[in-house]
Amino acid sequence: VGDRLRQQTLKTKSLTIPDFLESNFRDSKCSIRILSAFIIFACMTTYVAAQFTAAGKTFDAIFGIEHTISIPLSALIVVSYTLLGGFLAVVWTDLIQGLIMVGGLLVLSLVAFNEVGDFTELYYKTEAISSGFLSWDGGKTGSSMWGGIVGLLGIGLGYPGQPHVLTRFMAARDSKTIRDGWKISLGWGLLVYSSGILLGICGKALIPELEDPEQLFPRIAMTLLHPLIAGVVLASILAAIMSTADSQLLVAASTVVRDVYEKVFSKNLSEKQILFLSRIIIAILGIASMIFALTDVRVIFWFVLFAWSGLGASFGPAILFILYWNQTTRQGVLAGMLTGFITTLVWKISGLSEILYELPPAFLLSSLSILLVSRITQNSTTE
Repeated sequence: VGDRLRQQTLKTKSLTIPDFLESNFRDSKCSIRILSAFIIFACMTTYVAAQFTAAGKTFDAIFGIEHTISIPLSALIVVSYTLLGGFLAVVWTDLIQGLIMVGGLLVLSLVAFNEVGDFTELYYKTEAISSGFLSWDGGKTGSSMWGGIVGLLGIGLGYPGQPHVLTRFMAARDSKTIRDGWKISLGWGLLVYSSGILLGICGKALIPELEDPEQLFPRIAMTLLHPLIAGVVLASILAAIMSTADSQLLVAASTVVRDVYEKVFSKNLSEKQILFLSRIIIAILGIASMIFALTDVRVIFWFVLFAWSGLGASFGPAILFILYWNQTTRQGVLAGMLTGFITTLVWKISGLSEILYELPPAFLLSSLSILLVSRITQNSTTE
């Protein structure tokens, strides 16, 4: 998707995802742009709230600071440097934070594994705590097992619909950058995810009584590492939080200022005005996400999966159809975005996500909506 998207956005001179979606159709009512902006802002608020919640749990585990203090403090740090630096600052800080992240995970997972002993010891310890924990089906059977397998594999469907990921492809210098990027990303991903999985399994054996599994990383770091090394490793948690939150804040700000205020209301803004308004939106989103995080401190992964699904099911199918099927229509894209977003909400609220993660069904229904509605409206004179 990366290079094809980069080339298409160059042709249409698109700077944002709503720009790209609308550029393929004559949409005088700006319906695609407005719906895109609403979905992005709604999901990003949840997504950024997850980052602030993660920071709050980290400070709580390390210093015993209550989340009512640690969450606002985290929000202040992230929002401040995003306001000051903009896109270029986010790109460079993400590079440094990514290196810290993979280094911290790799070191801590290996230290934790060494503490357990070996794979045989790890197996017997985890099996004694939770029977079937390391089996291929996770100790589940029937529909619960298949729901878990399909749901976890379905997480990958979200990538083509994440604006904060896709804007990096759009900003790439050339095709070679994209090709080099996928090699780097593959290597980085293998290191991060394998280390994370190993650390989680070792944590099950080392701290079985841990009430909040999302505090495992700081607890093991402070227990097993020298304080100086632990400080560097613990910084990798904040690196992960900041590298995600800043990108999301920028995407949400550009969506509101460029895609709604400037385009929909036909406002001719100077660079200074765009910068000023963007900073206001970043501050508003940061405050809204902070309040959300303070009022509902739940499992971080719940926040992330919901926002990931909402964006992935709303934009992923639409972008794929536009890039690979030239018979896609404006009405089809609108139908697909609405279907993906509404299905995510309904699936989550109804509790069906306990059986099957909401992204696979939402992505499938969104794709079918685009296909069927585009077939019906192909001869429409509005296209």
